[in-house]
Amino acid sequence: MQPEIHLSIPVLHIDEFLVVTDKPAGLLSVPAGGPGRDDCLAARIQACWADARIVHRLDAATSGLVLFARGAEMLRRMSLAFEQRVVGKQYVAVVHGHVVQDSGEIDLPLAEDADDRPRQIVDPLRGRRALTRYRVLDRHGTGADAFSRLELKPVTGRAHQLRVHLLSLGHPILGDPLYASPESAARFGRMHLHAARIAFMHPHTRVPMVFDSPAPF
Repeated sequence: MQPEIHLSIPVLHIDEFLVVTDKPAGLLSVPAGGPGRDDCLAARIQACWADARIVHRLDAATSGLVLFARGAEMLRRMSLAFEQRVVGKQYVAVVHGHVVQDSGEIDLPLAEDADDRPRQIVDPLRGRRALTRYRVLDRHGTGADAFSRLELKPVTGRAHQLRVHLLSLGHPILGDPLYASPESAARFGRMHLHAARIAFMHPHTRVPMVFDSPAPF
């Protein structure tokens, strides 16, 4: 059962230690600077559970599963689990073109583009290591309508990691407002990137937990 909360944000799980939510595309994870940018997933969840603290973030254009910890101790435990890379994360993306290899790894360091924030770039000198594993789920279409659907598993968690890594292969994500063409953003309306699965050990009960959210595209 998935109860609906303030402004129709789905909640997949709630207990006294955790909240697991399904963020829609277009909603900020946390507040951003500037007028009218206070509305975000964290504020909506905290309106219902004041002790909920966001553990990790998704870009505003990305939809999917986001985990909140309730209270400082649970936040510490879950943040440590992310740092130790024992939380399993799986995404689904649709990209332009046919990805040739059925599976592979993208191991390219990323850094902020100082001349064009918030964009990130591949930077062998200043960049921090970033590693993404991918698998092609299907390919369809031809020419300008050639697309590939991918399963993505980020080993690291850098800003815009999946978006820049796929761009580096020559396959930007459909509708990506930063890294795809303006025509792509106009045609597809939203970025086709979704956090589809998260798996972790419950920080209190130590019971393995897995949550899935089907991609809405």
